[in-house]
Amino acid sequence: MAGGSLTLDVRQAAPTTAVLDVNGDITADSEKPLMEAYSEAGSAKAVVLNFTGLDYMNSGGIGLLVTLLVRANRAKQKLLAFGLTEHYRQIFELTRIDEAIEIFGSEDEALQAAAK
Repeated sequence: MAGGSLTLDVRQAAPTTAVLDVNGDITADSEKPLMEAYSEAGSAKAVVLNFTGLDYMNSGGIGLLVTLLVRANRAKQKLLAFGLTEHYRQIFELTRIDEAIEIFGSEDEALQAAAK
């Protein structure tokens, strides 16, 4: 799915877990591709965001992640992430998003947590 400078690939990593592979920038303009990818994940019990391909994220992008978090909470889905650079880990800590979206060092760690 393309949307400006963001593409997201959705893959089923386990029967109840979907992974959204982020490539590019997450800004306010990324709402359509991000929400379409989230919808494509369907009724997965856990959605894992793979940020290894993230180039840039601004405050509009953080706002979209909060929107995604609200939707996941309403659907009783876990939202997890991995692949954040140290810079974006710090931003997640400063904005306290890391308290709602659990951050992991690798895909394997995130998938193990998603299975619990």
